[in-house]
Amino acid sequence: MSHSRAKVHRMFELLEPIAAVTYSEATNEPFMALGMRNFWDGYFAGRAAPLGLVPAEVVHAVFYNFADGEVARHIPWVWGKITPQEAIAVRERGSVTALRGRIGELADSDGLGRAGDLATLAAVSAPTEGRALYAGLRALDVPEEPVAKLWHAATLLREHRGDGHNAALLAHGIGGTEAHVLLACSLGMKPEKFGRIHHLPKAQLAAVVDGLRARGLVNDAGGFTDAGRDIKERIEALTDDLAAPAYDVLNADELDELIAGLEPIAAAVQAADD
Repeated sequence: MSHSRAKVHRMFELLEPIAAVTYSEATNEPFMALGMRNFWDGYFAGRAAPLGLVPAEVVHAVFYNFADGEVARHIPWVWGKITPQEAIAVRERGSVTALRGRIGELADSDGLGRAGDLATLAAVSAPTEGRALYAGLRALDVPEEPVAKLWHAATLLREHRGDGHNAALLAHGIGGTEAHVLLACSLGMKPEKFGRIHHLPKAQLAAVVDGLRARGLVNDAGGFTDAGRDIKERIEALTDDLAAPAYDVLNADELDELIAGLEPIAAAVQAADD
């Protein structure tokens, strides 16, 4: 069945903090213990592992929003320290530890188990066409332990949405670094202050901003024009629409139940992170 865009977007808001525990210190430490040099080694090893031993160019294409050369600083170097299969296991263990630590007693609640079951039902039924990273994750076994199962489902649904978001960006002619500039604008930040792109050479970042300005999407002050704001909103709407089929397997009551079940879990994660 078809669910409203608002509910699909609400699922994104609730799943994002659960999946994003993967990028915390608790997950990074086990990678560092295995010889990774820094956070980004572990990031690329863990996130790219479901793709297998593909070259940096493939990971760059699938991840979409890293500047040229950034992936190649880590892939394939990390595969000299850890196999993809090992990276998948390390990532899951660290993520589950991080999630369990943030949600406390909720980890052993019936509500979490039910939310994990419903989220998994959605996560393993979404279309894979054009979604390389999601398809790689779909090939993995679903964990049986409830907290691990919920994290795994949240990660699947996050990457399913992410693959669709990349398609929406591509359809609107927005490149990876441009996407970060537009996100910075939407947050009221100068691109050179935004965490994912602040390290880029000033001339390189200025060229990206100049290109968006030439297209009429960014003004001289570095903020959105009306056209820039409109394209950002259309991309987000299309992203939600492309994510929606994952939830077709759930009826309206089940989706409402899933949203209600995820709300205290996501709130606990956000409170712990704050």
